[in-house]
Amino acid sequence: MLLCAGTALAQPGQLLGPPAQSLSMQDSNLKPALPGALQGVGIDQRLDQQIPLDLKFKDEAGREVPLSSFFEKGKPVVLALVYYRCPMLCTQILSGLAGSLKAVTLDPGKDFEIVAISFDPKDTPETAASKKDLYVKRYGRPNTANGWHLLTGDAQNIKALTEAVGYHYKYDPATDQFAHASGIMVATPEGRLSRYFYGVEYQPQDVRLGLVEASKNKIGNPVDQILLFCYHYDPATGKYGATVMNIVRFAGASFTLICSAFLVIFLRRDIRRDRQTLRRVG
Repeated sequence: MLLCAGTALAQPGQLLGPPAQSLSMQDSNLKPALPGALQGVGIDQRLDQQIPLDLKFKDEAGREVPLSSFFEKGKPVVLALVYYRCPMLCTQILSGLAGSLKAVTLDPGKDFEIVAISFDPKDTPETAASKKDLYVKRYGRPNTANGWHLLTGDAQNIKALTEAVGYHYKYDPATDQFAHASGIMVATPEGRLSRYFYGVEYQPQDVRLGLVEASKNKIGNPVDQILLFCYHYDPATGKYGATVMNIVRFAGASFTLICSAFLVIFLRRDIRRDRQTLRRVG
């Protein structure tokens, strides 16, 4: 009960960088006016959507690899859509991911895989390799480089992937840059989209719970199972929030167990004392 309640108090509730499409249920007169360059830019959540694993990209060494090769290890996958020439936002996304994962005891390559894919056909494997070195060093855990994969690809494969996962962006030829949203996704070992997290900073607890859930509870520890019982993923915010009724049930069950334990202890003590008294009398 204290674990769930304490974590609930520590859980922030603000959404950082909500997708433009999340406002689609509001009256059109209430929607904020977006600049023309941002019209249609955002992320549509397509939970349980199958990622097309037959799509092919190039890894940091320039080898052509199918997406399926990163889902054959029975581990969940963190998917980040970025482009490596991005002057600011994409750097913040990958830096935020590395910073969040520093506070998570699960290790890439062992417990999950990280797959970043550039949606810019101009990006090259050489650029991806230099970016990978940068973020692996920033992450700071030795022997985890095999869990980081920074891929590049052609326009056809990029379009098929971004459409499948609901990622919308626009290219501006005047600046040779892309307008795009910020966020990461978590996929199951079978390649189905499980969770979306928005913004450039991701709460370590949210990311950990998302990975544990996506793995079908094959990773993590008993505390994670308790937290998953007490927390529920909210697609509208891309965060885990306290589930009040489950917390009440958990608190009630915990109280009953504690009271039962004390009752058993007292009964055993009384029985032991009565037996000692009978022996003295006898």
